[in-house]
Amino acid sequence: MQAQTQAQPKGIDPALLAKAKAGDAASQSVVAYAYLKGEGVWQDYAQAVLWFRKAAEQGDAGAQEELGFLYDTGLGVPPDYAQAAAWYRKAAEQGNAKAQNGLGYFYYIGLGVPQDYTQALVWYRKAAEQGVAGAQEILGSSYALGQVVPQDYTQAAVWYRKAAEQGDDEAQSRLGYFYFSGHGVPQDYTQAAAWLRKAAEQGEARAQDALGSLYYEGWGVPQDFAEAYFWLDVAAAGKLDASHTEQTAKIRDEAASHLTPADLSREQERARKWFEAHQAKP
Repeated sequence: MQAQTQAQPKGIDPALLAKAKAGDAASQSVVAYAYLKGEGVWQDYAQAVLWFRKAAEQGDAGAQEELGFLYDTGLGVPPDYAQAAAWYRKAAEQGNAKAQNGLGYFYYIGLGVPQDYTQALVWYRKAAEQGVAGAQEILGSSYALGQVVPQDYTQAAVWYRKAAEQGDDEAQSRLGYFYFSGHGVPQDYTQAAAWLRKAAEQGEARAQDALGSLYYEGWGVPQDFAEAYFWLDVAAAGKLDASHTEQTAKIRDEAASHLTPADLSREQERARKWFEAHQAKP
């Protein structure tokens, strides 16, 4: 039996390629994306860089952001954070939200530019105002912690909610904590449990820990030692720091003491299946 060979790509539309070669920036970007994603051609990051550069040098903001990303990740070019920052800036100054977020991160970490938390927040805010969930979560944390901006739990809750509603698990977890503690929003254990559950189901270990504790105490949810055991067991095997893991395991074992052997075995099996479904092992 002959081994199957991979089909030859159909190639780039000749008319599109001709326009790209003639200098049309939009066509150059389309050709670049084809090489970046391997659509119609063999995936070739070096060719993607070549075509994104042509479009970027003509001022195409999307191409500038992508070129910055390729320098950032070292795909098709040697990694170069200074070049990545330069191209992110060109795109960010044209209002490209992904580039604004990337430039904010570069200033926050000090990649390719001097570390500058004030500049980081300037660019994160621009990205957040355009709906980038990760930037909204970071802006929320800046207000929560009083970093660069005055501490303001109400503003923190506003930005956490924007990110949480887009599915950002960190923001969902933090908004859940705000409802639990009454920071920036009225204290509401039911809302706390609802947001913590959303984050927990995405694998956010601190939310799993908190949700398990709510079930253990019966705060915002009916007291349920089986649910408490399940979420605390998942959290204890997750990405908690050592001190939290020890306390979580202690409460989990206390929840286990309220279960029959059959119920405990069921919840242990449920936790095992949860990890299998999330490609992790306890």
